[in-house]
Amino acid sequence: MNKRLNIKQRDLRNAMLFISPWIVGTLVFKLYPILASFYYSLTDYSVVNPPVYVGLDNYASLFHDPLFYQSLANTLYMGVFGTALTTAFAILIAVLLNNRKLKGLSFLRVVFFLPTLVPVVIIGILWIWLLQADNGVINTLLSYIGIDGPAWLADPSWAKPSFILMMLWSSGGAMIIYIAGLQEIPESLYESAAIDGAGFLRQTLSITLPLLSPVILFNVVTLVINVFQWFAEPLIMTSGGPDNATLFYSLNLFRNAFQYFKMGYASAMAWILLLIAMVIILILFKLNKKFGHIE
Repeated sequence: MNKRLNIKQRDLRNAMLFISPWIVGTLVFKLYPILASFYYSLTDYSVVNPPVYVGLDNYASLFHDPLFYQSLANTLYMGVFGTALTTAFAILIAVLLNNRKLKGLSFLRVVFFLPTLVPVVIIGILWIWLLQADNGVINTLLSYIGIDGPAWLADPSWAKPSFILMMLWSSGGAMIIYIAGLQEIPESLYESAAIDGAGFLRQTLSITLPLLSPVILFNVVTLVINVFQWFAEPLIMTSGGPDNATLFYSLNLFRNAFQYFKMGYASAMAWILLLIAMVIILILFKLNKKFGHIE
């Protein structure tokens, strides 16, 4: 009995030794920053000087800051319209590229997936070139059909739609996941629906979307989190302009933390963003539970 106990203790010790780098890394690089950011959110901290406890003053100041509301509105705009359009576009392309009878299927899948492999900096520079008002590729193509294209990134009304175009272009990762989800749907369901006279639209609404709902939930949650973390693209392409039309939440947070050195204020912004993201994700899970398909 003692020998068996010693063997279990040795196995436990060895297991703890093997996972200790992960435990230490989690405590040092994840848990500590989380707890530290909450503490700093309750202080007046400028990095240079020691933090001074101010209680909930930073949170109260947020709700009197017009840039807080504007950056949050910009982010929610992208989270709602950008996520909805990107999801619909990715599902549509996935359905089309799931047709095994389509010629050049592998090539087309690679073409739609390639943009996800392009570095963020290159994407920003590329889309600045594509969206130029005078000689950009998109406006040049529009001029061929008699449409005078807008000053995309220089017009507050068109700046956020410009970023939605970029989201559509880089939706290849979600498309691949949707294709994998579509291939898990039994073909017999479509055959039965076709026998009953259901067309493509009815099959999509009654079979494809309900059975694909777990995959849609995963991609939507991932996309919402990515939108809330948007930083590099608006910084490179517009630096938050024009007229703060692309001042997204993470960019505003970065400015407060590293340009204005209001680290406590930025930490409060981070916790507010966490709460908003949690509420939205819980709503998505509730909607999926009510309207989606659960195995």
